[in-house]
Amino acid sequence: MGLTRARVRLANARRPDLAAIEVDALADTGALHLCIPEHVAIQLQLDELEKREITMTDGSKRLAPYMGPVIISFANRQCYAGAMALGDEALLGAIPMEDMDLVVMPGTQQVAVNPANPNIAVSIAKGLPP
Repeated sequence: MGLTRARVRLANARRPDLAAIEVDALADTGALHLCIPEHVAIQLQLDELEKREITMTDGSKRLAPYMGPVIISFANRQCYAGAMALGDEALLGAIPMEDMDLVVMPGTQQVAVNPANPNIAVSIAKGLPP
């Protein structure tokens, strides 16, 4: 099984005058947040909102700048999020994928709009009954 990537468009939500950029993001349902390399945060002129302690895949912990706000766009979907500035490639985590109602299709190694909801993102806003 290979890695699944998604071409996403990133923009600074506070600076509509700045050009958005497109990146190939690794789709990782085991990660939570959007992570972007520092150079992407600089290009988008994102504000550092705070530092957050993060747990890396090897279990080690470190502080990372939490940048934003970012508009993430994919196909006919978009969401607003913060981004951890770390690593050497963009990583699209579960929170923005859920927010945009996207699904990972491992068989074709693609990210797609949820076929059950092709025209508008659907979210659950309440807990499900037991």
